[in-house]
Formats: sequence, C-alpha cells, structure tokens
Amino acid sequence: MDQQKLRALVFEKTGVKIDVDDPVFALVALNEAVLEEAVERHIARIDAASQTLVEHAVHAGPSHHHGHESHPPGYVPTPSAGVVRPIATQTSPITPRELRLLGAAAGIALASALIVLGGQAAFHKSGLTPEQAQALQKAEKLEQALQKLDPKLRAQLPAELQK
Repeated sequence: MDQQKLRALVFEKTGVKIDVDDPVFALVALNEAVLEEAVERHIARIDAASQTLVEHAVHAGPSHHHGHESHPPGYVPTPSAGVVRPIATQTSPITPRELRLLGAAAGIALASALIVLGGQAAFHKSGLTPEQAQALQKAEKLEQALQKLDPKLRAQLPAELQK
C-alpha cells in the first residue's frame, strides 16, 4: 500500500489532506487484510473446482470409451453434463465474519477520529501573540463603530484612508 499515492488520491477526490499517520490508514490496512483473505478463499474454491473438473475429465477419457471410432492422440471427450459439477460462481458478497471485521474497523476508525479531534480541541492554541489578539479586538470595535456611521460618511472613508 503506497500511502503517498493514497493521500494524493484522497486529496484529488475530496480536497481533504490526510497525514501518513492518520488513523484512516489503519482502516485501509484492515480492509486489505480482509480482502486478501476473501480472495485467497475464492482462489482455493476455484482451484478445488478445477481439480475436480480435471479428475472427471481424466476418468471419462479414452479408457472408458465404447465403440470403434478413432480419435487423434491426446483426445479427451467432453464429459456428459451429469459427470461434472458446475463451478460455484455465486457466493455471498460479505461473510458474517467479514461483516464483523468491517464493523470493528469502522468503530475503531470513528473512535480514533473522535480522539484526534478531541485532542486538537483540547490543545489547540490560537497562535496569536497578546498584541495581535488585542489588535483584533480593537479592529472589531472599530468595525462595529463604522457600521453605526451615516452611509454617506461610511462611503467616503475608504478614499480618506488611501490618502
């Protein structure tokens, strides 16, 4: 999993910047593990079905052939429909175990996000010096006072301030 590539993709699609140590990457790792397990399970099923198909084809080969037809070397007749079981292609999209894992991952991600946001709120400082904070308060008071002035006088102020 290329975290930098995932970060760039998330930013392109949502405009949200995430850091490589963001808890969301734990959820991505968990999702990869669940997906890998599901894929391995499906590959094992396909391999077993393929092996069964080969075994049936071998047993239905030339040694069980009745009649006097001649066939080229390596010819294996197609077994009848009753001999070969169809390969299972339909399965439940999410097993109960996968559903529990996804639920746990979602819960962990939500709890992690709440902890991070709570920590940021608890330790966030405005980053302003006392002088800057005081200047902002003064500017707010001036803005309130300007709003109380006559509209004509208020319109003249920007020109006077440019001088």
